[in-house]
Amino acid sequence: MSDNVSGAHIVVVDDEEDIRDTLREYLELQGFRVTAADGAVALRGLLEQESFDVALLDVNMPGEDGLSLARHLRESSDIGILMLTAAGDTVDRIVGLEMGADDYMVKPFDLREVLARVKAILRRAGRAAPAGEAEADGPQRVRFGDRLLDLDAHKLYEPDGEEIRITAMEFDLLKAFAEHPNRVLNRDQLLEYAHHRSWEPFDRSIDIRIARIRRKVERDPSKPEVIKTVRGAGYIFVPHEGGA
Repeated sequence: MSDNVSGAHIVVVDDEEDIRDTLREYLELQGFRVTAADGAVALRGLLEQESFDVALLDVNMPGEDGLSLARHLRESSDIGILMLTAAGDTVDRIVGLEMGADDYMVKPFDLREVLARVKAILRRAGRAAPAGEAEADGPQRVRFGDRLLDLDAHKLYEPDGEEIRITAMEFDLLKAFAEHPNRVLNRDQLLEYAHHRSWEPFDRSIDIRIARIRRKVERDPSKPEVIKTVRGAGYIFVPHEGGA
């Protein structure tokens, strides 16, 4: 088992038994601990007994769907969320991201890509960094308005020290801004700095995530002062004087 997946616990939630079994068997062969659930009721029962690092959620399931489950998970934990959507369901992907999912994949998918996405979520969440991997030199705490981003802990804090929940991808984007203050970054650059080149540079997901981040760091998200839009060019992080 490689160091970068050791101990990670994944839950696969899909009403199709073949998909559950295939994902479970493949991910277990890659060194993960995997639990399977056939729907929302089973997952909610598991959550009362166990904790997970990443959830693979099918969007279209009978009863409570994957989007509702994603909302529940994001409100109650910082678990990594990978949505599994049917081809062409763009709306589901957008809604999933708005609810806090870290990533999405379209069915049918390549198992090797699933593995890569799961590892990326774990790496960005700081749960499974390769042994010996260190943060880059530089300030390890950066102020975004009156919020504080801890680059070592991968956490965002309120002025009073209370933690603000952020997804792994939201942290990656905040880190990208922290490392390039007062510089306009276009979508393509943000994807590159966030190590997520699998998305298209004009994918609306970047805009959705920036909107979510603004709700967490701006005093008035409708009039951003920390992460500003540069029309036709991208976004810029403007640190306050006296910041990190």
